[in-house]
Amino acid sequence: MAGNAYTPIATYTISGTSTTDVTFNSFSGYTDLVLIATWSYASNYVLNIQVNADTGANYSQTALYGNGTSAASARETSATKWFLQDNYITNAGGKTMSIVHFMNYANTTTYKTMLERSGAASTYVTSSVGLWRSTSAITSIKVFNSVTNLPDTATFTLYGIKGK
Repeated sequence: MAGNAYTPIATYTISGTSTTDVTFNSFSGYTDLVLIATWSYASNYVLNIQVNADTGANYSQTALYGNGTSAASARETSATKWFLQDNYITNAGGKTMSIVHFMNYANTTTYKTMLERSGAASTYVTSSVGLWRSTSAITSIKVFNSVTNLPDTATFTLYGIKGK
């Protein structure tokens, strides 16, 4: 579909550094945003997202996850952030990928919705929906680790999608 393709906005690649967070804050003119994150997963890597530097209890999220043998769910209300994967899932030394969609991020009359899918090869998959209870347009997206620095090997790319 011409006109609706992903347009790369910015990419951050982390390699062997002690980076505490990655923040995207220069985007406009798109209908939706998509964040694709890949990283080498190890213990203590619980990646999170906050928008517009909002650290208040304005986030909710419901997640479903499974490992091929069992499935479970998690729910957070009045949280201070969204998570990219559930912190109970481990894949030490493996690769993890998350795709996060921010729909209608510039709308100033509705709360913002986030859809997230994550997975690690042969370990687990998770899918979640999140709500940011604010009618403000999203003007920045911060990815951070709530336990320690970001993983030493990671790539974060933000894409814009333009409607017709």
